Amino acid sequence: MPFSHYARNPYVRSNLALAWPLALNALLMQSMLMIDTLLVSSLGEVSLAAMGIATTIVAFIMGIQMALANGTQLVMSRAVGSQSAAGLAKACWAGMSINLGVGLFFWLLLQLFETSIVEQLTQHQDLQVEALRYLGVAKYVVLFNAVTQVCIALFNSLGKTKVAFKGYLIEMPINALLSYAFIYGTAVTSQFGVTGAAMGSLIAILVRFIYLASCVYHLDDVALRLSVTVTEMIDNIRRHFIEIFPVAANVTMLSIGVSVYQLLYSQLSINAYVAITLVLPWMRAGGQFITAWAHSSAISISQAIGSKTLDDLEDNVNVSINLAVAISVVTMLFFWGLSFWIADIYPQMTAQTYQALAIIAPLYILLPLVRGYNTVHGHVLRAMGHTTAVFKINFTGQWVISIPLCALLILYFDASIFWAFAIQPFEEMIKAYPFRYLARKAVKEFSEQDAEKLSY
Repeated sequence: MPFSHYARNPYVRSNLALAWPLALNALLMQSMLMIDTLLVSSLGEVSLAAMGIATTIVAFIMGIQMALANGTQLVMSRAVGSQSAAGLAKACWAGMSINLGVGLFFWLLLQLFETSIVEQLTQHQDLQVEALRYLGVAKYVVLFNAVTQVCIALFNSLGKTKVAFKGYLIEMPINALLSYAFIYGTAVTSQFGVTGAAMGSLIAILVRFIYLASCVYHLDDVALRLSVTVTEMIDNIRRHFIEIFPVAANVTMLSIGVSVYQLLYSQLSINAYVAITLVLPWMRAGGQFITAWAHSSAISISQAIGSKTLDDLEDNVNVSINLAVAISVVTMLFFWGLSFWIADIYPQMTAQTYQALAIIAPLYILLPLVRGYNTVHGHVLRAMGHTTAVFKINFTGQWVISIPLCALLILYFDASIFWAFAIQPFEEMIKAYPFRYLARKAVKEFSEQDAEKLSY
């Protein structure tokens, strides 16, 4: 089908209007990690590896918070589709309560056990010291992130995706400038090394939190005040949690899997681990375009389900999948170009690290195609209420097959970085057919009765 046909499609145009700010939001968020990585890289392999370990822990927690917010976003999108102001308010405050509670739980967990956690991830004393210094500041980021993620979900469900985009535009330069100042020191700031990157991120997310809270307060066309009793509110939070828990469990399971991969990769040589640490932010950044398209598709489908407008559901799902593949191919071309320039981007690394980067280049170039295909299927299925089935596919592919195989290769066969890293595209390949089969079946069988069950 020619591209001009897609360009005239109202569904595509609506999704693109939602998707491009979402993509830039996520890209700016990942860019902050890439900037921190770039700034810290001149401090040497130990500091860079320590930041990689610490950010893996923080990214795991933030991944759970984003998953909870994404579940809330689907509920709020259905409320927007059905034009239910009360439903939108209930979903927003229930989501906020749950996400903030989870943030406080993980903050307390780090407060009490961060030393034990880091010691389990690495036996290297210098790495432990640097990672703990970073975590001592970065753990406060999760508290502000809990609220900002729900605010972002609210604006996304309303179709106001540019609001969150502006928030990241404000946050990014603040993070970059402050991180540089705190890492290397200036006339007015001390030199904190790798800890300075965490300090810059904390202050920057605080500024974004203030901006988003102000935007929510000044919403003219949305009333978020609730006139419910405490008992009704608790019941609403319970029902909301039951609905979004499978979404959060699915993403949490995948996030834990990423952390386990990182733990396994840390058992490779330090040069191999640093190579993976360098390329991971770029992989996450490149994947945000397809993720944004998948998110916008889920929002549009959820709104259609809320309004009971299901006539074009199958056609719209097919369009979402086709364009997801096209975006994935473009991302592959970007990674192909990156493989030639990455040594110039990080000029302070050793020859062994550059060799490791060259070895895994074909793998991270291939990965976006299969991962993007699975991502859009997963989001579409969640929007239609098949969160449990998505969880089963991801759990089987990752935890039953891929992670045990990766552990076997690294810990028993002492495999090279190529075979260890190859498990990630292998995991996506074995999940592709189940996702395709389930999506086709779900779309054909979806009815107004199914839409009614998803609304409360």
